Amino acid sequence: MTEKDLKLVYMGTPEFAVAPLKALISNDYSVKAIVTVPDKPAGRGQHLQSSPVKIYAQTTGLPLLQPFSMKEPQFIEQLKSLAPDVILVVAFRLLPPEVWKIASIGTINLHASLLPNYRGAAPIQHAIMNGETITGLTTFFIDEGIDQGKIILQQAVPIHPNETAGSLHDRMMQLGAELILKTLHIITTSDFQPKDQNNLMEENIVLHYAKKITRQDCKIYWHNPVQKIFNQIRALNPSPGAFTILQSPNGNNFILKVFYANPLSDHHHSKAPGSLITDGKSFVKVACTDGFLELTEVQLSGKKRMDIVSFLRGFSLDALWTMR
Repeated sequence: MTEKDLKLVYMGTPEFAVAPLKALISNDYSVKAIVTVPDKPAGRGQHLQSSPVKIYAQTTGLPLLQPFSMKEPQFIEQLKSLAPDVILVVAFRLLPPEVWKIASIGTINLHASLLPNYRGAAPIQHAIMNGETITGLTTFFIDEGIDQGKIILQQAVPIHPNETAGSLHDRMMQLGAELILKTLHIITTSDFQPKDQNNLMEENIVLHYAKKITRQDCKIYWHNPVQKIFNQIRALNPSPGAFTILQSPNGNNFILKVFYANPLSDHHHSKAPGSLITDGKSFVKVACTDGFLELTEVQLSGKKRMDIVSFLRGFSLDALWTMR
């Protein structure tokens, strides 16, 4: 059997999952069905919105399944009737055993980290937030543990010094598509042996868990070091965005998201964390414990994102204001 003979079912939701699906379709793999989440109300009008995977799937003419629950008997029977050799999962829901055990060869997940490090929902964001310089992609067989199954292939991906989660996501999305194709090839070779993750754990190495990003993760604390805040800002760009409370001299508060900033090291400054240096026209620097962050792109609550010059043109700001 070659990889082109494999009967596949593909499961995914966001944009990250579209590129691998496109690669399968364009390379004539035998995709028997595509599974994604049901349409959800979104926006002010609460109009139903389709997932990026559904939007693309509708152009392929392939069967599209949108179960409300992965345990629906009808959905499980539909999967069984397809008799897939492999189920491919990219950025989708947690699957119950009733689903992932259906595939005769196995159910394969693409994860955006070098497992066993950064298991969890937000590996790209947490890798940047923690100041990593290398991350990667892993394909593995799903089992009872979350992101703990046997590894098929891995590919290291460098994280550039000023890279945001958005740009890293886009690079990894394309590399992930390539890794999926390589994975399908290797599992059909006679000498293929998946690797147990326990055998990859090095002694005295602390593994990070990539939990779902919460609002608390997005709040900037200016008493932190410059580099830590800089990493937080780029890890949360473009979404959901790192934010701070901009406070006027008379106590009025405004929520300000920060999308881009330049770190400026200065261990000897005497400014209190969160205090500002600005000319009110072209620059804003915010004091941290060991330097400053020069803000370059921000978004006031209810307004659009803009560069700092445009922001200052419409918002009167001086050094008496503070960030907290």
